Amino acid sequence: MADHRRKFLALAGAALALSLCSRVTAAQDIVVIATDTLTSTQRSIGGEKSVIKSQNPAAVFHEFLFQPGAGRDPVVKDSVLKLKPRLVLTVGSAATQYARDNFPDIPTVFCSVMYPVISGFVETFSHPGGNITGASLSIPADIQFRYFKQIIPTLKTLGVLYTDNTAPLIPPSKVVAKQMGLNLVAIKISSEKELSASLDSIAKVADGIWSVADANLFNPQSTKFILVNALRKGIPLMGFSRNVVESGALFALDFDYKAIGRQAGDLANQVMKGARTQELPVTTPDIIWFHYNEKTAQHMNITIPPELVTIAKEVYR
Repeated sequence: MADHRRKFLALAGAALALSLCSRVTAAQDIVVIATDTLTSTQRSIGGEKSVIKSQNPAAVFHEFLFQPGAGRDPVVKDSVLKLKPRLVLTVGSAATQYARDNFPDIPTVFCSVMYPVISGFVETFSHPGGNITGASLSIPADIQFRYFKQIIPTLKTLGVLYTDNTAPLIPPSKVVAKQMGLNLVAIKISSEKELSASLDSIAKVADGIWSVADANLFNPQSTKFILVNALRKGIPLMGFSRNVVESGALFALDFDYKAIGRQAGDLANQVMKGARTQELPVTTPDIIWFHYNEKTAQHMNITIPPELVTIAKEVYR
C-alpha cells in the first residue's frame, strides 16, 4: 500500500509540475510601444489587446511610452531586451522606426502607420520582406477615387500636389486613375512660393483636387492657403483627414482606429502561432468613415449623394 501511495504522490507531483511548466511556457510577453496617449492611440491599443487576448489569454502586455526625441535613451531598449518578448507592437511611424532600429530580431507588428513602404518599414504591402508587418492607415487610391467620382460624376481630371516626401505615391496612383478613366495631373512643390502658381495650373485643367497626407506640404499656413484658393476657384478638394474637412475641404475618408488595432491584433495572433512577419501582408483599413462639409458643398452647388449623406460619420456645417 505504501508503494502505491508513493507512486501516486510522485505522479501527482509530476502532473503539478507539468501544469506549472505549461502555464509558464504559455505566458507570452508582448511589448507595446507608443509615442503619445492620444485617444486614437489608446483605441488602437485597445483593439489590439482585445483580439490578442481572445486567442492568447495568457498574454502579458508591457507598455512603454517612447519620446521621439530620445532615440538614444537606453532605458526603454534595455527594459524591452530584458523581457525577451514574443513580439513588439508599435503605434505610429516614430515608434515603428524605434523598434526597427533597436529590436531587429524581434517580430514587430505596427499599427496606424500611414506610408509603411515610403517609410522603409516594408518592401511592399503584399510582401513585407522583413521582420515587420502591420496594419496601415493607407486607404487605397482606387477607393478614394471611387468616392470622388460618386460625388462628382463628371470627374475626368484630378489634380494633386506633392513633394519629395510623397513622390513614390504618384506613379502607381496615376496607373489606378487611368484604369478608372481618370487623368491624374501631379505637380511637385519644392517650396511654398510655388503654391499659388501650381494651384493656378491645376485650376486650368482639373475637375477636382486630391490631397495626400504630406507633412512637408500641409502645414497650418499652406493648408489654409490651399483650401481658400480651391474654394475661390470653385474646385472641389478631397482632404486627407476629417480635420481638413472641418477647415473647408469638401470631403475626406477617415479611419476607425480601434478597427485598425483589431487588424494589427489579428496579425499578432498569426505571429504568435508561428507565422513569419515577412509572409503576412500589410493590411489597409477595413472600416472607412466618410466626412463632408455641407457649407462647402452648398457654396460650390454640389449635392452630396443621399447614400453618402446617410452613412456620413461627421457633417460639418
